[in-house]
Amino acid sequence: MANPTWFQRFLLPGFAFKAVVIGGGYATGRELAEFFVSVGPRGGLLAMALSTVLFSLVCVVTFLFARMHGSADYRNFFRNLVGPLWVVYEAAYMFSFILILAVYGAAAGAIGVAMFGWPPLAGVMSLIASIAVFTMFGNASVEWLFKYASFFLYGVYALFVFFALRRFGAEAALGLAVPAPNDGWVIAGVTYTGYNVLAAVVILPVLRHLTGTRDAIIAGLLAGPLTMIAAVLFFLCMMAWYPAIGAEVLPADFMLRHLGMPLLHAAFQLMVFMALLQSGVSSVHAINERIAGYLAERNGRSFPPRARLACTSFLLVAAIFAARQFGLVDLIAKGYRLLALMILLTFVLPLLTIGLWRLVKGRPATLATP
Repeated sequence: MANPTWFQRFLLPGFAFKAVVIGGGYATGRELAEFFVSVGPRGGLLAMALSTVLFSLVCVVTFLFARMHGSADYRNFFRNLVGPLWVVYEAAYMFSFILILAVYGAAAGAIGVAMFGWPPLAGVMSLIASIAVFTMFGNASVEWLFKYASFFLYGVYALFVFFALRRFGAEAALGLAVPAPNDGWVIAGVTYTGYNVLAAVVILPVLRHLTGTRDAIIAGLLAGPLTMIAAVLFFLCMMAWYPAIGAEVLPADFMLRHLGMPLLHAAFQLMVFMALLQSGVSSVHAINERIAGYLAERNGRSFPPRARLACTSFLLVAAIFAARQFGLVDLIAKGYRLLALMILLTFVLPLLTIGLWRLVKGRPATLATP
């Protein structure tokens, strides 16, 4: 393999982490409304700052622990971290996978309805087909998507923020000044971090480009800001319609309609779809790489593109249609809080205790029996 570039070493992990986190709720503004607008203007900014710090902390420890043990997928990572209890995490991951893909499907369906008047199923099936194509060919196609879709995403966000603040900047400043209780900002920041920080393990396949401890630390520190910078700017724009914006199912669509710029509206909806695609690809790719690692370890078999396509298609259809009965708002408001608790107990707690202790002592674990 050729020497990794600075982008692959320092920025790719953060872009991949952002790709998982941004998903259907962040990109549409629904998650920001649920966890940050709900605790007021100042509380929301404090909660986002806390999430940024926690994301970077967990990513640094995760990247270092993964490098110490040569863990390229979440199965081996947790076998090294918690031994035989790794199956507990696998159960939590599958629950999160179903929940998150359900949110992505609901968001894709809502975008199809809002933009083209499609039936919700059309948007869902478009997302499923796109995810299947990009995960079919493994790491190369996935990393290509992370790189170029991320540039597109940041560019569209920059245009949106520029035009929104140029037109509604005065209203946003007034919204930020509205007195509101913010005593729940710590819980909001921890909860948001709790279910999203799972991404640090989901993106393990892209860490193969790290060349040493310094790379792992820099990449981990950058992951938090790369993930949350767009959220902060988007939140500032949302303040122009505070507090009513908190009740909107798709705050981004609401704001774009008020801007009255059809081309930007179309570009933003395409960006949201790309965000859903990146997140879905990340989640499915993690499972594919877990299966590929298991096959290689057991009998040296590969996991060819056709098998990846079949596995991906089955997982996506099962996950999305298992949760068709729930809407985007209920999935984020209720399911994500349960998921946050599960991830904090099965991942963050052991990582910041057992994992950090082993890093400080420089003691790799003895690999658990599969």
